[in-house]
Amino acid sequence: MKNKLAAVEYLAYLSVKYEVDPDELLNALVTAGEDKKSTCGGLSIVRRGSTEDTVAFLIMKDSKVVAQFPVSREFLLERFNPIKDFMKTSMVQRLLVKKSMDSRSLPIRDLRHGMRNVSLKARVLEIPASKLICTRFGNYASVANALIADETGTVKLCLWNEQITSVSKGDTIQIENARMSSFRGERQLSIGRKGTLSSVADSGFPVCEEQLVIGVRSGVDRVRDGL
Repeated sequence: MKNKLAAVEYLAYLSVKYEVDPDELLNALVTAGEDKKSTCGGLSIVRRGSTEDTVAFLIMKDSKVVAQFPVSREFLLERFNPIKDFMKTSMVQRLLVKKSMDSRSLPIRDLRHGMRNVSLKARVLEIPASKLICTRFGNYASVANALIADETGTVKLCLWNEQITSVSKGDTIQIENARMSSFRGERQLSIGRKGTLSSVADSGFPVCEEQLVIGVRSGVDRVRDGL
Protein backbone atom coordinates (compact mmCIF):
# COMPACT_ATOMS: atom_id res chain seq x y z
CA MET A 1 0.00 0.00 0.00
CA LYS A 2 1.27 3.46 -0.83
CA ASN A 3 2.32 5.50 2.19
CA LYS A 4 0.11 8.42 1.21
CA LEU A 5 -2.96 6.25 0.91
CA ALA A 6 -5.18 6.30 3.99
CA ALA A 7 -5.68 2.85 5.51
CA VAL A 8 -9.45 3.24 5.56
CA GLU A 9 -9.54 4.07 1.85
CA TYR A 10 -7.44 1.02 1.08
CA LEU A 11 -9.81 -1.11 3.16
CA ALA A 12 -12.68 0.16 0.99
CA TYR A 13 -10.62 -0.81 -2.06
CA LEU A 14 -10.02 -4.31 -0.66
CA SER A 15 -13.71 -4.66 0.18
CA VAL A 16 -14.61 -4.10 -3.48
CA LYS A 17 -11.71 -6.04 -4.98
CA TYR A 18 -12.34 -9.19 -2.95
CA GLU A 19 -16.12 -8.75 -2.78
CA VAL A 20 -16.23 -8.57 1.01
CA ASP A 21 -19.01 -6.69 2.79
CA PRO A 22 -17.46 -3.61 4.49
CA ASP A 23 -19.25 -4.36 7.77
CA GLU A 24 -17.91 -7.92 7.76
CA LEU A 25 -14.43 -6.59 6.99
CA LEU A 26 -14.52 -4.16 9.90
CA ASN A 27 -15.84 -6.85 12.25
CA ALA A 28 -13.03 -9.17 11.15
CA LEU A 29 -10.45 -6.47 11.92
CA VAL A 30 -11.92 -5.92 15.36
CA THR A 31 -11.90 -9.68 16.00
CA ALA A 32 -8.30 -10.01 14.83
CA GLY A 33 -7.34 -7.08 17.05
CA GLU A 34 -8.70 -8.98 20.03
CA ASP A 35 -7.96 -12.62 19.12
CA LYS A 36 -4.86 -12.16 16.92
CA LYS A 37 -6.51 -13.59 13.80
CA SER A 38 -9.80 -13.89 11.94
CA THR A 39 -11.22 -14.61 8.51
CA CYS A 40 -13.54 -12.66 6.25
CA GLY A 41 -14.77 -14.13 2.99
CA GLY A 42 -11.62 -15.45 1.33
CA LEU A 43 -9.33 -13.15 3.34
CA SER A 44 -7.26 -14.05 6.41
CA ILE A 45 -6.47 -11.24 8.84
CA VAL A 46 -3.67 -11.47 11.42
CA ARG A 47 -2.69 -8.97 14.10
CA ARG A 48 1.02 -8.33 13.66
CA GLY A 49 1.63 -5.90 16.48
CA SER A 50 0.19 -2.95 18.36
CA THR A 51 1.04 0.27 20.13
CA GLU A 52 -0.96 2.44 22.45
CA ASP A 53 -2.62 4.15 19.49
CA THR A 54 -2.50 1.68 16.57
CA VAL A 55 -2.89 -1.97 15.63
CA ALA A 56 -0.96 -3.44 12.67
CA PHE A 57 -2.66 -6.05 10.48
CA LEU A 58 -1.51 -8.50 7.85
CA ILE A 59 -4.17 -9.40 5.27
CA MET A 60 -3.74 -12.48 3.08
CA LYS A 61 -5.62 -14.16 0.28
CA ASP A 62 -4.82 -17.89 0.38
CA SER A 63 -1.03 -17.81 0.91
CA LYS A 64 -0.48 -14.47 -0.83
CA VAL A 65 0.04 -11.27 1.12
CA VAL A 66 -2.57 -8.68 0.11
CA ALA A 67 -1.65 -5.84 2.45
CA GLN A 68 0.03 -4.94 5.72
CA PHE A 69 -0.64 -1.66 7.50
CA PRO A 70 -1.61 -0.11 10.86
CA VAL A 71 -5.00 1.34 11.74
CA SER A 72 -5.85 3.50 14.70
CA ARG A 73 -7.58 2.01 17.73
CA GLU A 74 -10.08 4.83 17.38
CA PHE A 75 -10.99 3.49 13.94
CA LEU A 76 -11.71 0.04 15.39
CA LEU A 77 -14.04 1.57 17.94
CA GLU A 78 -16.09 3.65 15.50
CA ARG A 79 -19.82 3.23 15.96
CA PHE A 80 -20.50 3.79 12.25
CA ASN A 81 -18.33 1.99 9.72
CA PRO A 82 -15.83 4.51 8.23
CA ILE A 83 -15.04 2.15 5.34
CA LYS A 84 -18.43 2.92 3.79
CA ASP A 85 -17.54 6.62 3.62
CA PHE A 86 -14.71 5.84 1.20
CA MET A 87 -16.68 3.74 -1.29
CA LYS A 88 -17.07 6.73 -3.62
CA THR A 89 -13.43 7.76 -3.83
CA SER A 90 -11.90 7.85 -7.31
CA MET A 91 -9.70 4.82 -6.64
CA VAL A 92 -12.61 2.64 -5.54
CA GLN A 93 -14.86 3.87 -8.34
CA ARG A 94 -12.22 3.06 -10.96
CA LEU A 95 -12.04 -0.47 -9.58
CA LEU A 96 -15.83 -0.80 -9.69
CA VAL A 97 -15.88 0.28 -13.34
CA LYS A 98 -13.09 -2.17 -14.20
CA LYS A 99 -14.85 -5.06 -12.44
CA SER A 100 -18.08 -4.17 -14.20
CA MET A 101 -16.38 -4.22 -17.60
CA ASP A 102 -14.49 -7.45 -16.84
CA SER A 103 -17.64 -9.24 -15.76
CA ARG A 104 -19.85 -7.95 -18.57
CA SER A 105 -21.49 -10.77 -20.48
CA LEU A 106 -21.56 -10.10 -24.22
CA PRO A 107 -24.26 -11.25 -26.63
CA ILE A 108 -22.95 -13.51 -29.39
CA ARG A 109 -23.93 -11.04 -32.11
CA ASP A 110 -21.43 -8.50 -30.68
CA LEU A 111 -18.42 -10.82 -30.80
CA ARG A 112 -15.66 -9.64 -33.13
CA HIS A 113 -12.38 -11.10 -34.34
CA GLY A 114 -9.52 -10.25 -31.99
CA MET A 115 -11.61 -9.76 -28.86
CA ARG A 116 -10.07 -11.01 -25.62
CA ASN A 117 -11.37 -11.53 -22.09
CA VAL A 118 -14.76 -12.45 -23.52
CA SER A 119 -17.46 -13.53 -21.05
CA LEU A 120 -20.83 -14.88 -22.10
CA LYS A 121 -23.61 -17.33 -21.34
CA ALA A 122 -24.93 -19.64 -24.06
CA ARG A 123 -26.71 -22.90 -24.79
CA VAL A 124 -24.84 -25.86 -26.33
CA LEU A 125 -26.62 -26.88 -29.54
CA GLU A 126 -24.23 -29.52 -30.85
CA ILE A 127 -20.93 -31.17 -29.97
CA PRO A 128 -19.65 -33.13 -32.98
CA ALA A 129 -17.34 -36.11 -32.66
CA SER A 130 -13.85 -35.04 -31.66
CA LYS A 131 -10.80 -35.35 -33.89
CA LEU A 132 -7.26 -36.28 -32.89
CA ILE A 133 -4.76 -33.78 -34.26
CA CYS A 134 -1.05 -33.12 -33.96
CA THR A 135 -0.42 -29.66 -32.48
CA ARG A 136 2.37 -27.31 -33.50
CA PHE A 137 4.26 -28.49 -30.41
CA GLY A 138 4.28 -32.07 -31.67
CA ASN A 139 1.70 -33.30 -29.16
CA TYR A 140 -1.55 -35.06 -29.97
CA ALA A 141 -4.81 -33.56 -28.73
CA SER A 142 -8.54 -34.07 -29.19
CA VAL A 143 -10.52 -31.14 -30.57
CA ALA A 144 -14.19 -30.54 -31.31
CA ASN A 145 -15.93 -27.42 -32.57
CA ALA A 146 -19.15 -27.19 -30.62
CA LEU A 147 -21.98 -24.92 -31.69
CA ILE A 148 -23.39 -22.60 -29.03
CA ALA A 149 -26.18 -20.04 -29.14
CA ASP A 150 -27.97 -17.31 -27.26
CA GLU A 151 -31.00 -15.31 -28.35
CA THR A 152 -28.82 -13.18 -30.67
CA GLY A 153 -27.00 -15.81 -32.73
CA THR A 154 -24.64 -18.77 -32.87
CA VAL A 155 -20.88 -19.22 -32.80
CA LYS A 156 -18.39 -22.07 -32.82
CA LEU A 157 -16.69 -22.92 -29.54
CA CYS A 158 -13.37 -24.75 -29.87
CA LEU A 159 -13.11 -27.45 -27.20
CA TRP A 160 -9.89 -29.28 -26.36
CA ASN A 161 -9.33 -32.60 -24.57
CA GLU A 162 -11.20 -32.70 -21.23
CA GLN A 163 -13.26 -29.63 -22.19
CA ILE A 164 -15.10 -31.81 -24.71
CA THR A 165 -16.59 -34.05 -22.03
CA SER A 166 -17.08 -31.29 -19.45
CA VAL A 167 -20.31 -30.12 -21.15
CA SER A 168 -23.15 -31.79 -23.03
CA LYS A 169 -25.65 -30.90 -25.72
CA GLY A 170 -28.46 -28.86 -24.19
CA ASP A 171 -26.32 -27.48 -21.34
CA THR A 172 -26.35 -23.82 -20.48
CA ILE A 173 -22.73 -22.78 -20.08
CA GLN A 174 -20.84 -19.81 -18.67
CA ILE A 175 -17.62 -18.83 -20.41
CA GLU A 176 -15.03 -16.47 -18.92
CA ASN A 177 -11.81 -14.99 -20.36
CA ALA A 178 -12.20 -16.47 -23.83
CA ARG A 179 -10.87 -15.00 -27.07
CA MET A 180 -12.38 -14.55 -30.51
CA SER A 181 -10.69 -15.50 -33.75
CA SER A 182 -11.75 -16.76 -37.14
CA PHE A 183 -11.03 -19.96 -39.07
CA ARG A 184 -11.91 -20.42 -42.74
CA GLY A 185 -14.01 -17.28 -42.58
CA GLU A 186 -16.06 -18.37 -39.55
CA ARG A 187 -15.99 -16.84 -36.10
CA GLN A 188 -14.53 -19.11 -33.45
CA LEU A 189 -14.41 -18.76 -29.68
CA SER A 190 -11.47 -20.31 -27.82
CA ILE A 191 -10.81 -20.83 -24.12
CA GLY A 192 -7.15 -20.42 -23.23
CA ARG A 193 -5.27 -21.29 -20.06
CA LYS A 194 -6.78 -18.38 -18.14
CA GLY A 195 -10.29 -19.04 -19.41
CA THR A 196 -13.00 -21.09 -17.75
CA LEU A 197 -15.94 -23.12 -18.99
CA SER A 198 -18.68 -24.37 -16.70
CA SER A 199 -22.25 -25.63 -16.84
CA VAL A 200 -24.79 -23.51 -14.99
CA ALA A 201 -28.31 -24.29 -13.83
CA ASP A 202 -30.45 -22.21 -16.16
CA SER A 203 -32.96 -24.36 -18.02
CA GLY A 204 -34.89 -21.23 -18.95
CA PHE A 205 -31.95 -19.56 -20.72
CA PRO A 206 -33.46 -17.88 -23.81
CA VAL A 207 -32.41 -19.09 -27.24
CA CYS A 208 -34.14 -17.59 -30.24
CA GLU A 209 -36.24 -20.30 -31.93
CA GLU A 210 -34.87 -19.32 -35.33
CA GLN A 211 -31.31 -19.68 -34.05
CA LEU A 212 -32.18 -22.99 -32.43
CA VAL A 213 -33.50 -24.46 -35.69
CA ILE A 214 -30.67 -23.02 -37.77
CA GLY A 215 -28.09 -24.00 -35.17
CA VAL A 216 -29.21 -27.61 -34.94
CA ARG A 217 -29.38 -27.96 -38.71
CA SER A 218 -25.96 -26.35 -39.07
CA GLY A 219 -24.53 -28.61 -36.37
CA VAL A 220 -25.90 -31.73 -38.07
CA ASP A 221 -24.43 -30.61 -41.37
CA ARG A 222 -21.03 -30.12 -39.76
CA VAL A 223 -21.10 -33.59 -38.22
CA ARG A 224 -22.16 -35.11 -41.56
CA ASP A 225 -19.38 -33.28 -43.38
CA GLY A 226 -16.80 -34.20 -40.77
CA LEU A 227 -16.06 -30.62 -39.72
